[in-house]
Amino acid sequence: MKPIESPWYAVTAAPAPRRPALAGDLDADVCVVGGGVAGCSTALHLAERGFDVVLLEESAIGHGASGRSGGQLLPGYSCGQDKLARLLGPPDARRLWDWSVEGLALARDRIARHAIECDLQAGHLQVAVRPRQLDAVAQEQAQLESWGYGGTRLLDRDALRTIVASPRYLGGLYDPHAAHVHPLNYTLGLARAAEAAGARLREGSRVLAVEPGPTPGARATVKTAQGRVRARWVALCGNAKLGSAAPTIRRRIMPIATYMVATAPLGPALARELIANRAAVADLNWVLDYFRLSHDDRLLFGGKVSYSGYDPGGIVPGMRRRLDRVFPQLAKVPLDYAWGGLLDITVNRAPDFGRLAPNVYYLQGFSGHGLVLAGLGGRLVAEAVAGHAERFDVYARIAHRPFPGGRLFARPTLVAAMAWFRLRDALA
Repeated sequence: MKPIESPWYAVTAAPAPRRPALAGDLDADVCVVGGGVAGCSTALHLAERGFDVVLLEESAIGHGASGRSGGQLLPGYSCGQDKLARLLGPPDARRLWDWSVEGLALARDRIARHAIECDLQAGHLQVAVRPRQLDAVAQEQAQLESWGYGGTRLLDRDALRTIVASPRYLGGLYDPHAAHVHPLNYTLGLARAAEAAGARLREGSRVLAVEPGPTPGARATVKTAQGRVRARWVALCGNAKLGSAAPTIRRRIMPIATYMVATAPLGPALARELIANRAAVADLNWVLDYFRLSHDDRLLFGGKVSYSGYDPGGIVPGMRRRLDRVFPQLAKVPLDYAWGGLLDITVNRAPDFGRLAPNVYYLQGFSGHGLVLAGLGGRLVAEAVAGHAERFDVYARIAHRPFPGGRLFARPTLVAAMAWFRLRDALA
């Protein structure tokens, strides 16, 4: 039977109300654009501070990358600490690391405080496919220990095989502080919490234009086909889905496609055999595989990024080959679901936080680390709107440049680069 081309997350999502579209004009202190983790977190933090918030989502809450991702809650950044040190200097790079750990704790706190049922499960494993990657995880552990991030554990091949029943891996690094969740239910939970704090959420409300106030202190105007929101501040959190609403920052991110599949239920015994501690797992290749067990004992398996465009028809054969390479014992287990989505990357893979105008903030470029960083970004925007922009401004100092030639002409270059990285992954 052909897998259903729909996210397993959508099938298992918690009930959510259908929220009305924006109709007519509204006034607010802050207008948030985007209903993923970044937007819902921003709305929640602002509403908790007493601001009147309107959130506009073009589709439904969590419909984009936030509700389709691998679900990992991880500290750190896709670009790595060494690059952050080159971009900001070692002291600020270290601050960003500490704030990412804060973001991880913030996610756990939100889940507990708002009773968000999103299958929170502790543990993450980075696993090595090549010998050189064993050196990389050993160096990473030494750095983490020096920063006071203790409790991680290096695993050799034999120790790893007692946890992950795959012949593919040579060893790895276990992080008990990282975790994984049902990302759509997490996002929906943040939205419910934001509404409970007083935020007004509008779905089916695609933003067409954002006009900063004509003079300092004047209200900005956010326009949709159905109406307008006039606000003292705007927070743009649409990321890869923001489209032409903010053309000046659009060229600084590139939407790339990534894919996932869900197997049929494996049963408790086989699930326990595959990943004994139920941690999330990701390899250290540039074109990586990542996987974890669901609450109903399916294997959720992701990977196979595409820079050339979203191709839903090509998901299953490629993902089947990748999954069987990791777990050959699952070769006869059917795939029940297959889906893809777009995430936003920057040229340097560092997050891109900043301002389009004194009263227009934006969060984008999470580059695959969105669940933690988007939640933290919401807290930082709320701090900045409240007059305490010190932490937000450290992120805003990260230098970003647009993709050369724009998105259309950058894609062939990225496709060629991906071919090189695939070759590099294959080398010892």
